[in-house]
Amino acid sequence: MSSQYIVHETDVLIIGAGGAGMRAAIAASDSGSSVTILSKSLLGKAHTVMAEGGIAASLANVDSKDNWQVHFSDTFIEGVYISNYRMVEILAKEAPERVRELEEYGALFDRTPDGRIMQRAFGAHTYRRLCHVGDRTGLEIIRTLEDQLLHRKVKVYDEVFVTKLFTNEGRVVGALGLKLSDGVFHYFRAKATIIATGGCGRIFKVTSNSWESTGDGLGLAFQVGAELMDMEMIQFHPTGMVYPPGVKGLLVTEGVRGEGGILLNAKGERFMQRYSPKKMELDARDIVARANYAEIMAGRGTEHGGVYLDITHKGADFIKKKLPSMYKQYLDFAGVDITREKMEVAPTVHYQMGGIRVDPETTSTNVPGLFAAGEVASGLHGANRLGGNSLADILVFGKRSGEGASNFAKRSGFGSVDESLLIAEMERVKSYLNKDGLNPYDLATKLEDTMSEKVGIIRNGNDLNDALNIILELKMQSTKLGVDGSIRYNKGLLQCLEFPLMLIAAEAIIRGAIERKESRGAHARADFPKKDPQLRKNLIYVRAGDEMKLEWRAVPELPDDLKKLVEPEEY
Repeated sequence: MSSQYIVHETDVLIIGAGGAGMRAAIAASDSGSSVTILSKSLLGKAHTVMAEGGIAASLANVDSKDNWQVHFSDTFIEGVYISNYRMVEILAKEAPERVRELEEYGALFDRTPDGRIMQRAFGAHTYRRLCHVGDRTGLEIIRTLEDQLLHRKVKVYDEVFVTKLFTNEGRVVGALGLKLSDGVFHYFRAKATIIATGGCGRIFKVTSNSWESTGDGLGLAFQVGAELMDMEMIQFHPTGMVYPPGVKGLLVTEGVRGEGGILLNAKGERFMQRYSPKKMELDARDIVARANYAEIMAGRGTEHGGVYLDITHKGADFIKKKLPSMYKQYLDFAGVDITREKMEVAPTVHYQMGGIRVDPETTSTNVPGLFAAGEVASGLHGANRLGGNSLADILVFGKRSGEGASNFAKRSGFGSVDESLLIAEMERVKSYLNKDGLNPYDLATKLEDTMSEKVGIIRNGNDLNDALNIILELKMQSTKLGVDGSIRYNKGLLQCLEFPLMLIAAEAIIRGAIERKESRGAHARADFPKKDPQLRKNLIYVRAGDEMKLEWRAVPELPDDLKKLVEPEEY
């Protein structure tokens, strides 16, 4: 114990309190480990609640022909052949069990007439596969997992921002956190650490992500030597709100299209007939998002720069029952009654397919003692994520992460860290309390504008190189940030702490987008519009000193039994 910070000890430390973090905590606790969760905001106040449409799992309750093999095929093909096949196989096989387990925990799913879990259609899924709770599925998951946590001996620290991970002989052994509400530092000694901090959508100007999604975990992991992978793959959801400005980017669930909603341009044309005549509105997200973007760019957009999403033909009772949150969201925020009026929507940054590279079985990283689960981890979704697979991901790999970290903790001791390193980090944090420094909000705005304008849904080499130069300039300026006020609940200070980590995510996305000279999945280059079979590889991001280096690595080869399940396009 030091007078400058409070010390805690735990077998498994989990950074992030959304769906993946909570499911990991349940698994680690049930495996016999002591568990501590740190949340930048509040327990359960995470981007998971924004996931509305459902959990993808081949229960075959509605379409009897569905099975894990079809789910595997859909996921691997829509990942455009750069997913880690073993992660896809695990997800497809284990998702049904995780959904049934969630039901046993008390989750209240919508039901078929005979009482089974209802499943709805979703883009690029062969069968109706998404298990849902109206359009509030993520919220129900959070509610259910939180209830389970409260019945276990899991310690939770709210409003703690982790500023740095610490290593001893290459192994992660702890983390320093700042309690935002009172300005007290806490050092958490841990035998194993799980990063479950979600994505980095907030580095873009228009995003469906909640305010916590600033890429913290990516930066923290990269700083201690963890490899990142496929960071150039950023998913633009086809339908975010466009009006009013205060809610621009807010998610309009794919469940609207899954329940029969259609897309129209300002001329009233159902334009998906031109872009995807077979799958129409239920094609993969990258295809629908680019179609929406193309219509807007061609001058066939709406008054506020979007396209129309129309579900009025389904009737008021149906809409209010199946999509209660969407009905209320549009009524409250836009004054639009979606039972009688069309919605205005446009693509919005939604999800990162890339992230920390992990082992499929245990979610361990290349750094001993460090694990990652959920959106912050990579390998499962490849170049494009199917809707509903994110909620399956947090349940399946959240559980595996908790078990993997617990097993590691059982064969490991606590590692020591020289106190001078902790004090140096605390001094770094306090150094931002300098009213003469650069305004962090100005720099963050420049970052968001750069990413949205130059690293958007359609990219080109000139814009990407310009963006990289801007990011490197911001990187130099980030050491000179400063805010007025005290260390206690200082939002400006939090922005100063987040910003260098946001820059790591941004630099990785841009460098990867420059390097991948092709269009594959969510990554589209106007100057390289076709897919290059030679680039059916993963991009790995490695820290070399203070620099970020990129390496191409071969995608793990499919075994013969799985190769039979996918289209032979690239095999």
